Amino acid sequence: MDFSLSPEERQIRDTVRSFIEKEVMPLEPEVLRNEREGRPGLDPEVLRDLRAKGRRSGLWGINTPEEYGGAALGAVMNAIVAMELGRTFVPFRFGGSADNILFAADEEQKRRYLIPTIEGERQSCFAITEPGAGSDARNIRTRAVRDGGDWIINGEKTFITNGNDADFVMVFAVTDPDKGADGGVTCFLVDRAMGWTSEPIATMGEWGPAALVFQDVRVPHENVLGEVGGGFALAMQWIGQGRFMIPARAVGSAERLLQMAIDYAGIRQSMGRPIADYQAIQWMIADSAIEIESAKWLTLHAAWRVQQGKDARHASSIAKIHGALMANEVVDRVLQIHGGMGYTKELPIERWYRELRLLRIYEGTDEIQRRTIARNLLKGHARLGTIGE
Repeated sequence: MDFSLSPEERQIRDTVRSFIEKEVMPLEPEVLRNEREGRPGLDPEVLRDLRAKGRRSGLWGINTPEEYGGAALGAVMNAIVAMELGRTFVPFRFGGSADNILFAADEEQKRRYLIPTIEGERQSCFAITEPGAGSDARNIRTRAVRDGGDWIINGEKTFITNGNDADFVMVFAVTDPDKGADGGVTCFLVDRAMGWTSEPIATMGEWGPAALVFQDVRVPHENVLGEVGGGFALAMQWIGQGRFMIPARAVGSAERLLQMAIDYAGIRQSMGRPIADYQAIQWMIADSAIEIESAKWLTLHAAWRVQQGKDARHASSIAKIHGALMANEVVDRVLQIHGGMGYTKELPIERWYRELRLLRIYEGTDEIQRRTIARNLLKGHARLGTIGE
């Protein structure tokens, strides 16, 4: 059992880390200033320039197939890159990627949607969540009715990431109520120009989701992604393939935060001694390090299962809930170690505190992950005592 990175993998990680430290982290003060003035963290032009710099450094399409100009490095390296990206709260990610289900597009759809998305010319969003169907994705009510060569879509989606900026959406709608989710839900590629609208949803953090409204939106049949009735399987593929990326990013954030606490504990004096000398502080640092390491390896195991073509759903649920809980525990301890300064807006800890709280809710709440894990064990879909199976 070899846990080491290959020389190539180590070089990629180090290149990514250097890029984040030199090009992205210096933008953190600007992001904080913009956000606290009610503006987007970074101007779109700045983000485009950053992605262009990343491309010139060879950081493009980390997990995109080579035939589309990507590096096809696999899920494990994708997770490692996400850990490095998690070290900063700057809203940045490397370009050259597209949602995994867009690769199910036919050749014409690839020309119109997939390729432009990979090249950064178009922006997509994924819309399944509804006001009455969050964790219960099978309960969606948005309807699509066939009308000759078109479909007419009516309904509302909520908490959609990138929904305010996307120019097209992968929207899931019921096309055959009698068949239920398995066979009765279809995914459509719908341009904003076809008539759907979006409204921002204010949150306690800087994540800016949107509510999407579809009112008699007419979509040509050629915009069905995959097969009619095959939408729910695509949705589960989208969720299952990427769930390990959430704890991956959480690991990077927690490591950065813990290092801030270690550094501060060494210089902050209390009663004539650095607070690092006190057991109360030492235990918070030790507990955080233990939890970060366990989350890291749970996440890499889930990514490894994806890369090996194995069923990764159980492992991803375990990694997701543990990573989310870990990040919230760590940021809380780090704020406590910084005392009153941690609670102020002079430091970015409070910003991270609000951002990381979201991890326990989106892409499957803690409660849903526990339900999934328990069901897998009770029904025999997962077994205890296995290694590498």
